[in-house]
Amino acid sequence: MWDLIDRIPYPILIFAAILMLLAPFYPIPHVWEKLIMLKEGTLKKPIDIFDLVFHLAPTIVLLVKFFRSVSK
Repeated sequence: MWDLIDRIPYPILIFAAILMLLAPFYPIPHVWEKLIMLKEGTLKKPIDIFDLVFHLAPTIVLLVKFFRSVSK
């Protein structure tokens, strides 16, 4: 699994992370909406939790790749 993450080029991963963090672009990005729900304690539906994880996944992979490359 680590080999797969290491083989993903940074530009593609950065593009995917930015795209998923900002989607949908109007009226408010889902990540921002879900983080507000999490802060208020209203993030309870499984679909909302999945949506938050789905939109954060490329960013998490990017961070894992970055910290793995720094620690080498």
